[in-house]
Amino acid sequence: MPPRIGLVAGETSGDQLGAGLVDALRARYPDAEFAGIGGPRMREAGLDAWHDASELAVMGLAEVLAHLPRLLRVRRQLRERMLAWKPDVFIGIDAPDFNLGVERWLKQRGVRTVHDVSPSVWAWRENRAEKIGRSADRVLCLFPMEPPIYARHGVDARYIGHPLADALPLEPDRNAAREALGIDGDARVLAILPGSRLGEIQRLGRIFFDAAALLAKDFPDLHVVVPAANADCRRALEALPHAGIAHLHLLDGDAQRAMIASDAVLLASGTAALEAMLCKRPMVVGYRLAPLSHAIVRTFGLLKVEHVSLPNVLAGEALVPELLQDACTPERLAAALAPFLQAQDGGTYLQPRFREMHLALRRDASARAADAVAELLGEAPLA
Repeated sequence: MPPRIGLVAGETSGDQLGAGLVDALRARYPDAEFAGIGGPRMREAGLDAWHDASELAVMGLAEVLAHLPRLLRVRRQLRERMLAWKPDVFIGIDAPDFNLGVERWLKQRGVRTVHDVSPSVWAWRENRAEKIGRSADRVLCLFPMEPPIYARHGVDARYIGHPLADALPLEPDRNAAREALGIDGDARVLAILPGSRLGEIQRLGRIFFDAAALLAKDFPDLHVVVPAANADCRRALEALPHAGIAHLHLLDGDAQRAMIASDAVLLASGTAALEAMLCKRPMVVGYRLAPLSHAIVRTFGLLKVEHVSLPNVLAGEALVPELLQDACTPERLAAALAPFLQAQDGGTYLQPRFREMHLALRRDASARAADAVAELLGEAPLA
């Protein structure tokens, strides 16, 4: 009998990771069946999607509370259908608020479970590691600082590296990226990524565009490239005022090409910061939580790290500026970006550090993840 593998991924980054894992598992098990929740890339790889990944794309404590009844209904339907389908293993990809509950419920009923992409236990309450172990037979970690934390709590965790580090070249070609986007090689280019969720665009989009308009006053030739994660995000971005930006390029996807083409990147904290690092581009990270979410985080001291962006966390120091909450203003963002645009090579000092971190994360992650899943299915990893 070919194995049945259940998967659930939320939002764009989870869909990317899930597609790579499905491809790697398909190479091992050509007749395997894949079903669950995913986006377009996972469906293209062969997932029978019972729900779309966009249904789980909710971030922040306040936002989750607003969508909780719907999310609970989807989770209840999903876990019951999954159990009836009788998977040989279930893999929750990121989306821990949704997936860990599904994993725990299925594990209690005899299904082997994997959680792919460790929640940020290095940043938020390390003692969650033990609770995660009660949900997942195995945790797959994208970053090297994570397995030792799980080991302290007796949880089986494997460092697999990051698929983006495998996919992106060590030496990105800026001229080729600009040619593909129709931008002159000598132009001054700023990439803006205010997030892949509508809530993020609502909080950050106007601030980021206003920062670009301020920069355009000092750099009239500035080209601003804005990739939209999906059609809804594009509509939200199109609705933002941009009268002060003479050269605006709104793209459908193509975030990595936009970053490679740029002299600097303005982005929301998250996977985009890792991508900018892998693209070897200087960046400024700006972020604002919803007011209620920020109040809860501040009141209970939930954030335990000095830095929030992955380049700074991996480096263990403030390599890139982070402007958060009240510090995330158009004026301060523009001031932080200006030095990178002034010289157009103002971030070259960062490239050796970014390359070093890129190499540490490049481990053929999808294959390593498939190894870890295969072990649970009773097969030794490939040599």
